[in-house]
Amino acid sequence: MPAAPSCPVPAVLAKLGPLHQHDTGRLCTHLQRVPDPRSRRGRWYPLVGLLLICACAVVSGARTITEITDWGQRATITVLEQLGIRRHLPGRRRAPSHATLTRLLAALDGDALDAAIGAYLAERDLTDVRVTGPAPWPAVAVDGKALSGSAHRQQRHRHLLSAVTHAPTITLAQREVGAKTGETAAFRPLLEPLDLAGVVVTFDALHSVEDQVRWLVQKKKAHYIAVIKGNQPTASAQLKALPWEQVPVAHTVSQAGHGRRESRSVKTMAIAANLGGIAFPEARLALRIHRRRQESGKRQTRETVYAVTSLDSHQASPADLGGYVRGHWGIENSSHHVRDVVFAEDASTVHTGNAPRAMAALRNLAIGRLRLLGADNIAKTTRAIRDAPEHAIWIWGITDSPLLPGT
Repeated sequence: MPAAPSCPVPAVLAKLGPLHQHDTGRLCTHLQRVPDPRSRRGRWYPLVGLLLICACAVVSGARTITEITDWGQRATITVLEQLGIRRHLPGRRRAPSHATLTRLLAALDGDALDAAIGAYLAERDLTDVRVTGPAPWPAVAVDGKALSGSAHRQQRHRHLLSAVTHAPTITLAQREVGAKTGETAAFRPLLEPLDLAGVVVTFDALHSVEDQVRWLVQKKKAHYIAVIKGNQPTASAQLKALPWEQVPVAHTVSQAGHGRRESRSVKTMAIAANLGGIAFPEARLALRIHRRRQESGKRQTRETVYAVTSLDSHQASPADLGGYVRGHWGIENSSHHVRDVVFAEDASTVHTGNAPRAMAALRNLAIGRLRLLGADNIAKTTRAIRDAPEHAIWIWGITDSPLLPGT
């Protein structure tokens, strides 16, 4: 009897990869570091197998725990076997129930899961960016995001702080921000585990704190670009008082699309000899970025942003510096927007235990993996994977072929 025909590989998936030889089993190795929160008594499914089901479902576009459960129910016995789901007593493999997955995600150690996912994505990312990135230094943005739908009764919504590479947009680390401590207190613990030597770290005015910037440069051997606003009044006043009118525009760029046109101009100035320097640690250059935006049917808006950087003029050109600032702003579209639009993160009402953070981590994992494989349209790629579970296990390197015989 001939084997059942394999389903064809969609064109959008055929463009991905190729998978590296060391990818096989790599995700499993990292997920094994996540502690199992379940009691040993009555435990049937292996933790890594359950997490792999979640990863495969989310990379297939699953938005909720119910959709993750449905993916598992649709998976063939061959696929479940590849994921490490062992046979039940009647001799068949059975996918986990909604209750099993809900209890697991709520009880997971969020820090351990984020650390495992970040380590998995970081193994290739920074090395690749150093070689192929358009700028002379790889860049990481620190930015926060609220999980709006996680609020429940008297419980406030969860808030996460992430470290995300500029290009491609990969989440390397993530931490939950406490209601009382805020993002600033989570800045150093977030970046502490990362190798940031020779990396440019970008962040907004909220994180432009002198002690943290000094720690970045002196301890982590990183560079920074810090936006300066009213929370640093002395440095802000000094930057605005510099003779910008005497400085020519060093770089301009214009872009049009999605019903709007935007132009940006960049001026830079060495500040080591001006006013005894700027009242900000390790600052070498001052930046003045002027943006103009014209949306169809609306009035033109203008904004001027001031920043300082530890980079010298010989280390990065004005175009590079403008690109770094633009790259930081772009995290909103290339990461947060994808999580909200493709995976409906803001609409998710998951609120129990650590489940909101675990779901966010799984979305970061899926987006990061697809970016590293070269996907330029996450929505289209997840739709292509959705209808065939065997494609998902190929994405994670669990099998070296996108087709499994007999599926």
